[in-house]
Amino acid sequence: MATLGGHGFGAKVALATAINNMERVTGVINLDGGPLDHRFYEAYQELESYVNVAKNMPIASLDRAQAVKYLNDNISCKKWASIFVQNLEGKSDKVVWRLNIDDLHKNMQSKVPDVAMWHEHYGLWPGNALAIFAAHSRWVHLSTNTLSFYNVIPRLQNEFPGKINTWADGFESPLNHWLHEGPDHESVWMLS
Repeated sequence: MATLGGHGFGAKVALATAINNMERVTGVINLDGGPLDHRFYEAYQELESYVNVAKNMPIASLDRAQAVKYLNDNISCKKWASIFVQNLEGKSDKVVWRLNIDDLHKNMQSKVPDVAMWHEHYGLWPGNALAIFAAHSRWVHLSTNTLSFYNVIPRLQNEFPGKINTWADGFESPLNHWLHEGPDHESVWMLS
């Protein structure tokens, strides 16, 4: 038995995995993500434009330094640029993607993209759950879309605050989404 957790799109994956393995999962933790439809979010549309940049990069004709420069020059968000750079594999003369950029691009261009949406046929999670997101998240909006959490995870109903929470302590920027280790290397609850 295990508790599964995920951040961002990984929260969606953790929840879907739990639903499909109920006999093996005791709970789910969603950090700044979950059973949402992101198609109309500015943050998702921005990511989609970055995937377009990566898809259209002439990777076969670039060495690593050129590919890194291309991504840094064409992806305005430095955090997303660094994520795409981390997914380049290869040394100086030839690089390839570690991810299937063609399929990701194709999925994001479809009318009903799996990466952006929680589909009704994924099912419900009847077990324990915890949902935490930045108070000013661009990916989870407390006032407009927490209903989908309640519809997919019934145990979260009437649990705000408690099992569905916002986290604001000094993180008022709408760009807060990136979860990482704090500067003291002991605190992992740091967003930027």
